[in-house]
Amino acid sequence: MKLKSIITFCSLFTLSQLLYGQQSENWPVLKTYDREHLDRIAMPIGGIGTGTVSLTGRGAIEDWEIMSRPAKGYNPQMGLGVLKRAPFFAIYFKEENKAGQALAMEGPIPVRYDEGYYGSTAANHGLPRFDEAIFETAYPFGRVNLKDEEVPVAVSVEAFNPLIPGNVDDSSLPIAILTYKVKNVSNKPLTISLVGNIPNFIGEDGVEGKAKSNRNIYREEDGIRGIHFVSDSVDQKSMQWGTFSLTTDAEGEFSYRTDWKPGEWGNSTVEFWDDFTDDGMLGDRTSNSDRPMGSLALKTTLEANEEKTFRFYLTWHFPNRPNWTNKGNVGNYYTTRFEDSWDVARQVIPRLPELEQQTTSFVNAFVNSDIPQVVKEAALFNLAHLRTQLFFKTKFGYYHGWEGTRDDRGSGTGTCTHVWNYEQTVPFLFGEVAKNMREVEFGYALDDRGMMNYRIDLPLATKGTSFKLGAADGQTGSIMQYYREWQLSGDDDFLKQNWGKVKRALEFCWIKNGWDPDKDGIMEGAQHNTMDVEYYGPNPQMGFWYLGALRACEEMSRYLGDESFANTCRSLYESGSAWMDENLFNGEYYIQQIVPPMSLDSIADGLIRVKRRLVPDDPQYQLGEGVLVDQLVGQVMAHILDLGYLAEESHIAKTNEAILKYNYRESLTKHPNFMRSYAYGDESALLMAAYPKERPKQPFPYFTEVMTGFEHTAAVGMLYEDQTEAGLKTISDIRDRYDGHKRNPFNEAEYGNHYARSMMAWGAVLATTKFHYSAVDKSMSITSEPGTYFWSNGYQFGTVKIAGKDSKKEVTLSLLNGKMNLKSFELDGFGTVRFKKAKAFNQDEPVTFTIKKG
Repeated sequence: MKLKSIITFCSLFTLSQLLYGQQSENWPVLKTYDREHLDRIAMPIGGIGTGTVSLTGRGAIEDWEIMSRPAKGYNPQMGLGVLKRAPFFAIYFKEENKAGQALAMEGPIPVRYDEGYYGSTAANHGLPRFDEAIFETAYPFGRVNLKDEEVPVAVSVEAFNPLIPGNVDDSSLPIAILTYKVKNVSNKPLTISLVGNIPNFIGEDGVEGKAKSNRNIYREEDGIRGIHFVSDSVDQKSMQWGTFSLTTDAEGEFSYRTDWKPGEWGNSTVEFWDDFTDDGMLGDRTSNSDRPMGSLALKTTLEANEEKTFRFYLTWHFPNRPNWTNKGNVGNYYTTRFEDSWDVARQVIPRLPELEQQTTSFVNAFVNSDIPQVVKEAALFNLAHLRTQLFFKTKFGYYHGWEGTRDDRGSGTGTCTHVWNYEQTVPFLFGEVAKNMREVEFGYALDDRGMMNYRIDLPLATKGTSFKLGAADGQTGSIMQYYREWQLSGDDDFLKQNWGKVKRALEFCWIKNGWDPDKDGIMEGAQHNTMDVEYYGPNPQMGFWYLGALRACEEMSRYLGDESFANTCRSLYESGSAWMDENLFNGEYYIQQIVPPMSLDSIADGLIRVKRRLVPDDPQYQLGEGVLVDQLVGQVMAHILDLGYLAEESHIAKTNEAILKYNYRESLTKHPNFMRSYAYGDESALLMAAYPKERPKQPFPYFTEVMTGFEHTAAVGMLYEDQTEAGLKTISDIRDRYDGHKRNPFNEAEYGNHYARSMMAWGAVLATTKFHYSAVDKSMSITSEPGTYFWSNGYQFGTVKIAGKDSKKEVTLSLLNGKMNLKSFELDGFGTVRFKKAKAFNQDEPVTFTIKKG
């Protein structure tokens, strides 16, 4: 295996601390991006299921995705043609006896030289701005530091939205908190004024609809003042109808505009700029615009070297949401909690000190823990996906997700089971959400036979869905996930509620002409899967998911007293595991044995997607003897669930070594890729599959591609096998591609932006800390290595500090929210302490105890 620039990981960790481990005055900082790595940064700001706006690397607010659809690159604008004015915040400053000046509170626009009639197409391209910008972040916190040698002020643009593990409601708020810290860097007093400008674009979502008779209203209430954006004529049943608000609770001298003066060419902006730079105050204007610009300004003074902080808030409320096919109206749950966007501001702003403190507590605990830095980056930054239009909650109270998002619409409908199987972020941070998703799968996607339709209709209906297709990996993975949600919650009612359906879903594997019709623990039937094709014959990808489902069902059955079914699951697991080791492991890795089905009559209904592709004696799109990058995904899930090894332990380690040996490319410059390119040029990556031996004439379609979710899966598997250097190198290769210059660090893409599968990145946190938790038997375990480690179980989060060595170690367990009870605590490979009775752990009351070796 050839690896590029491998240095000792002791040195790498030291370097990482210098590059990542900075600590800011108030907010934690995990990574800093310099001027050369800002152009692609767009950090989503918004709650779970609410939509977002994005803070760019230069301090602008772009990607206005608040109207129930993705809208990458959308900047609502006032005016016509190239002279449209997008949202922007600006600062006015004036020294005594000098003329006032104004700058957009943004750094330099991306360097691009445009030709043609329009010139630059960058938003607000002509506005003066700061000369230097640096972006600091530890999601959900983002900060852009602006400075300019010719300007007497330095500005920090900060943005966040509350994110608190275990607290779903307070992590699902439709608000973007924008903080502007302004420092007078001169030795003379300054008059300054900050202004926010946003056009009223209600009725337009960047793709559909039209603003019509929109109005901006200035309001003051309980110390909050601002512009409330409404529409009198947009259809209230449309997806683009709703309200949004720009508010502040800062102190100072206020002025505002509910509209800008109309004018041809750039006259509207000229008139606004002259008014603002005259004295930092605004006079109101009127026009007949359907999209009137609203402006809110705050004026104050700064003494020499004084710094002041000003907060503005963007809140929104758009109650309508279409189903997957852009029809009907399934609504947005978040809007049922508030009357309109002004009510959001009224309810949330007074609570922000508490919510910010709780968010800071979470991120500080995570950032400062002794988890490898690149693991923290991948896990935390991919968490942003959960707060985009990828994921939503309908007015009926259920969560759903696309696979990813295109720039202007969703990508991959129906909370696709074989994609969402991979993510580990939701269950370990928001357990109630994960349980809700399992209730949808087993309550609405399962048909009478026990087949789980791998995509789910909206609105929800029982008796399966119109997709009428089962995915072998999706269905068995959902069984494993059900076990995970029960273990993390300890909710026996949740287990019993759907146990009959979970059992039926496993039994479906054994139907005539099904996945395992001879009931021997080996999947050999037509297995539709996440490669969007059917595999025919035994293979590791489906095989390990199936073995994991058998083990999960064995555990659930025994707990419920169904020993007969538990024994059946055990017997099939043991026979299947032994058969795979003997027949699929080729000495280096696991392969597929292609078994042609010969005819459609030998395939049960609902197990094949495109019947015309079936060539009975030579099926297309198979894996064959390829080295599949995620062939061990079921084993990775088993490790996460503490279900043990599903096959011979040494074979698992050798398979990881083979994936690196054959799939790794130090550079993709000479790599032939016949499908999509998510990595290219002089970038390092793991290919989807490699063929050191015989290759089918037409392998599965994605075999030459690179996709981060699969790479994360391979990396997590390596970390569980203590192949630390290889696992961390794999994750580093991914994050090097998402460096702010080439790609957005908050948007690992696959079949669309913010792809759900990349949230497997949280699995690396679990693997490096060796964290396991069961609320069923009230146990927790973690690595025995000295240090301080973050942990979360979907309901509580905190830290574990481990000190000492040799024969005993001192453990301090801190709980940072809620409370929990433990009967035992284990240091992996070292020892266990068992409490005489369940020990209560409470928030902010650290408990220290000793664990002896053995």
